[in-house]
Amino acid sequence: MSLRHALLGMLAEGPYTGWGLLKHFEGSLGYAWPALHSQIYPELARLRETGLIEQVGEGPRGSKTYEATAAGREQVWRWLRETEPDRGTRNDPLLRIFFLWLLDDEDAVAWLEREEAYLTGLLAELDAIVAAEPPPASRRERSFRLALELGRATTRARIEWARAARDDVRGWPAV
Repeated sequence: MSLRHALLGMLAEGPYTGWGLLKHFEGSLGYAWPALHSQIYPELARLRETGLIEQVGEGPRGSKTYEATAAGREQVWRWLRETEPDRGTRNDPLLRIFFLWLLDDEDAVAWLEREEAYLTGLLAELDAIVAAEPPPASRRERSFRLALELGRATTRARIEWARAARDDVRGWPAV
């Protein structure tokens, strides 16, 4: 996925300001694809230059409101239908797990406990989102809920894994 497609998908729903897009990333899409202010605004400019979005309004302090054009919606639909997801993403925690053997057992266990604590906090955030939102009604809301449920399921699985890995490390033979 690219930031371009995330923005086009959001703007296909309706108009957003750059600030609104940033807040949407922080509250939902950022769990899957984080984006910063410094990334969003230049990409909006590129999308506008290529005719995939258009400015549909202007607000206070020079804020601009954008919406996807027909060409922009077509591009995100084509991306969804015709391309395979990039499954070659980098995963810093997973890379570190490959090298846990370099730590003594106590440090490796501590690292796994920190990972479990992080994941437990993340799961609490995701659970709070579910608790705060009404049941999904629209197709958009249902899609967001599906993504949220995948996040919850994988986070629960990673917590279970961290606990089992911690127990495994405690049983490693001395070096």
